[in-house]
Amino acid sequence: MSAPLPHKAALAQLSPDRRAKLQQRSDAAGLRHLGLYLAALLSAALWVGLQAPLWPLMLLPLGTLWVFLFTLCHECTHDTPFATRWLNRWIGHACALPLMLPFTWFRAFHMAHHKYTNDPLRDPELEHGPRPENWRAYLRYLSGWGYWQGAVSTLLHVAFGPLTAPYLPPRKHAAMRREARLLLLAYGTIALSLLISPLAFWVWILPSLIAQPLLRAYLLAEHGRCPPVANMLENSRTTLTNRLLRFIAWNMPYHAEHHAFPNVPFHQLPALHQDLAPHLRSTSEGYTAFHIAYQATLTSTD
Repeated sequence: MSAPLPHKAALAQLSPDRRAKLQQRSDAAGLRHLGLYLAALLSAALWVGLQAPLWPLMLLPLGTLWVFLFTLCHECTHDTPFATRWLNRWIGHACALPLMLPFTWFRAFHMAHHKYTNDPLRDPELEHGPRPENWRAYLRYLSGWGYWQGAVSTLLHVAFGPLTAPYLPPRKHAAMRREARLLLLAYGTIALSLLISPLAFWVWILPSLIAQPLLRAYLLAEHGRCPPVANMLENSRTTLTNRLLRFIAWNMPYHAEHHAFPNVPFHQLPALHQDLAPHLRSTSEGYTAFHIAYQATLTSTD
């Protein structure tokens, strides 16, 4: 068996026709996936909102669908879920509200992450320090507290602070500020609505708080304990998991493949996985296996 190739060499082995086919985007595929996702989200929300039998048990599934909108928002930064560009942008902006994640800012942030993946000095995902190295940091990360704290801080900073990060293009500053301020206005309106009805708390806020640790656990596997090298099939992890989680996460468990060839839409990633599987350097047999291995590396103190 030949040695695994770095991502550029592995992709170079694909024929031009194969590469073109893998990059084909589809409104039909994207809208079908989105329709099923939103149907599940709406059904869970109605179950909780109407307090149907055993409704507290639906809080975690509902929250999971809320927080995993992040994977759709992330995919929209690449303009790949749909063939029509305005659909990608409109849906990306729509995801900003439940996630507290201004899309225009996030798109620039995420493009820099792809350019400098796992580079401790230039990857913006690491600008506040490395991933958890001890049990205290690990549990804090999984709690979601750091995410919500960071989301509020980022939203206020983008709305009113200096936009000095090198990956934020000056031509987009005004749009970033406008979107962040509109989001703050929306959250203020929602907060006032809670004085009249607690519906938003039960249907969105509480489920999102409950489920955020699941998203944190999922995201840590994408690059956690991957080496800071240029090879995308090594600095990003593919986690082999079940069809349900691949559906909820828009096939992003194929994360090394996504980083190697980000122009490939979600519905083509299983096919790309078949092409690149012999060259993957960072993989896990499921998220439980990843976290067991990750925990074995944690220290007990700071």
